[in-house]
Amino acid sequence: MKKWLKITLISFVALLTVVLLVVSLMNEFERKLNVPKITVHVEGADAFLNEKELYERILINHWFAENQVSNTLNIRKIEQGIASMEEVKRVRVFKKIGGDWQVEVWLRKPIARIFKKNGASYYLDSDGFTISKTNLHTANVLLFSGEINEQIKGENVQEIINNDSLKNNRILDEIYRISNYVCNDPILHALIGQAYLEKNGDFVLIPLVGDQKIIFGSAYSTDQIEDKFKRLKVFYKEGLPYEGWDKYSEINLKYEGQIVCRKRSSAE
Repeated sequence: MKKWLKITLISFVALLTVVLLVVSLMNEFERKLNVPKITVHVEGADAFLNEKELYERILINHWFAENQVSNTLNIRKIEQGIASMEEVKRVRVFKKIGGDWQVEVWLRKPIARIFKKNGASYYLDSDGFTISKTNLHTANVLLFSGEINEQIKGENVQEIINNDSLKNNRILDEIYRISNYVCNDPILHALIGQAYLEKNGDFVLIPLVGDQKIIFGSAYSTDQIEDKFKRLKVFYKEGLPYEGWDKYSEINLKYEGQIVCRKRSSAE
């Protein structure tokens, strides 16, 4: 085959390939999109958002409409919108060939519910972020109430630790330390149900088993919390089985290296 004919044939094949690719891309751009496949990843048993609810939010915010064509879908806008939702920790949105597209979401894990004195409540997640309460979902987490007045919703633990102007506001920081420790300890998670903040700044823990009051005190550091809970678990394991669950009305962990118990009076 002559050289010029071979070059002409190769050029024709290349041109035809480009034309077919352009036509294919144009067809893909104008293709009607299918309903997105939505996957919600949940860490633990409590989910504040499901696939149906997320799809409804996408429609309400007009990020997608039925019969919408592919080239009008703004993936970046959808990702930013979903990422701004309090329940969402991470999100990924992507399109596939053939009109399919997918939304993948990882949710925040609630570890505590905080009740302020004025009746308002919200959740705290495992990364120290706050989540507004929802009428659709609840979580089986440690409950905090009592002398909680500060406007701490919208902040997070890391902001408080790293910002000098917020360091006086230690309540969220302490609540996070206690709830995070309890949440990650199967024994304590099954034992402790509520915590109450006294006027003097002491946390009082209310167990799910028995009616003792556990004076926990402050929670200024992870080491302090770990020491107190270790003492409590040793007491529950080695002390109460022999003394009886009803012998003590109060277990005090405030003092370093000690457990001070108050015996129940005969009138109680």
